[in-house]
Amino acid sequence: MTPIVLVAHGSRDPRAARATRALVRAVAAARPGVDVRASYLDHTLPRPGQVLSALEAAGHDRVTMVPLLLTAAYHGRVDVPDVVRAARASGLRIPVAVTDVLGPAGGEVPEWLLVGLTRRLAEAGSGFDAVVVAAAGTRDAAARETVVRAADALGARLGVPAAVAYASAAAPTGAEAVAELRARGARRIGVAGYFLAPGLLYDTVTGSARAAGAAAVAEPLEDAWELAHLVLSRVDAALSVPGLTTARAA
Repeated sequence: MTPIVLVAHGSRDPRAARATRALVRAVAAARPGVDVRASYLDHTLPRPGQVLSALEAAGHDRVTMVPLLLTAAYHGRVDVPDVVRAARASGLRIPVAVTDVLGPAGGEVPEWLLVGLTRRLAEAGSGFDAVVVAAAGTRDAAARETVVRAADALGARLGVPAAVAYASAAAPTGAEAVAELRARGARRIGVAGYFLAPGLLYDTVTGSARAAGAAAVAEPLEDAWELAHLVLSRVDAALSVPGLTTARAA
């Protein structure tokens, strides 16, 4: 079976790498017999190129790479394709299919993503009359639009108003999003963590929302079974497109 390489951003926070390793185990459990490996763009080893070379040396004839990203901002549009190009320049010969990111792509919010966010929020509490979707943040307006799209879809699913909040690079903050929803009449506001792993940015945006009076904060998706199924759905879609070798933007 075609091996799967998960490509995380990487972080100095050890919780992030633990979350990625847990997701590797969840994906492997969901598809027994497939070689699933983690790699990181920064801070943590191994790098994607190292994993690709090791898989080629082990005799695999192709690989599927999954960017562990919820938006197709700079890392998804530039860094991940550059990884493949650099590996080719270093002598890699086997085909590499790069999937879409795990967030909205082609205008569609993945069902598995919504199910996972909904379950994580339900684990944090109930009875919410509004929801803040708390994300890392990016200067890329198109990428931010996909977060808004996900927030709108989650709000529609829950039947409550939704607002986005960012840890950096864009407004509003968690506190500002909570204040906006309160001004619209909300009293019990839940915070959905639009994150794959914990870390400083997650702590920043959710802490801001909690300090402003949010009732509960959901954990990141981490190794949620819904996220594992989303990864595999991206893999299956990529393998159905002959010659796909660069990440597709949302």
